[in-house]
Amino acid sequence: MKGKTKIKQQLLLEMEELRTKLDATERRLQEANELLCAKICIKTIKTGDSTMRQIWAATCLTIFLLLGLANAADQTQKEEAANAKGKAEVLEEKASAEGSKSLPTPDEIITKPQAQSVDPTGEERLDDAITCLARSIYWEANRKDNAEMEAIANVVMNRLGHKGFPNTICGVVKQGHEQGACQFSWWCDGRPDEAREDEPYSHAKEIARKALNRQLQDRSDGALYFHNRKVSPNWSNEYIRTVEVGEHIFYKPAGGKAK
Repeated sequence: MKGKTKIKQQLLLEMEELRTKLDATERRLQEANELLCAKICIKTIKTGDSTMRQIWAATCLTIFLLLGLANAADQTQKEEAANAKGKAEVLEEKASAEGSKSLPTPDEIITKPQAQSVDPTGEERLDDAITCLARSIYWEANRKDNAEMEAIANVVMNRLGHKGFPNTICGVVKQGHEQGACQFSWWCDGRPDEAREDEPYSHAKEIARKALNRQLQDRSDGALYFHNRKVSPNWSNEYIRTVEVGEHIFYKPAGGKAK
């Protein structure tokens, strides 16, 4: 398992490097296309007859307006994503403070458009709270069961800052993988972690947003652990069963209460 984890980490780094190179290449191609289009427009307008000059002038103006709109939309998406990630860090820190029950201020609330702007293709690196939480919801839960998806989110949030668990969501999700065992099976199963379905992943990000905003009911009843109904792990005998939601059974420690 440890060897597989190292291979997976290396693959993730290589994929991130490749994605960066592809993004740079895409930007250069876009710039080259814009320059080529401009040259063609200028040449045609200068050398064509009156009618052709008018047609090409209108065509070129439309093309440049569309390119401008596309670039503006891309920039807006990036700004929204950065804003959402910044807010998520603040809310994550609040939630991880032991005993903290303070609700976010209006300015700290993550909006739906902001959350949806994060990881738009489901392929980004797992290094921010929204992406880590949304991917866990996406991979661990039945994507057709809203209650089950929320319960998985509850467990991650309940663990956040609780004794024995990390104080970041990505830390909670990735906990233990370097020791040859992991807390969330999707993270260390050796398979790709990218979200493949747009609609379920969009819903997972919405649940992650609400969880960080503290707008979710705790469907797990304070659980810190869960497993699929199809298995019966030995550790389940050490904890108190709280609820059953969808395909999963949830547990919490006998002597401890999750926040």
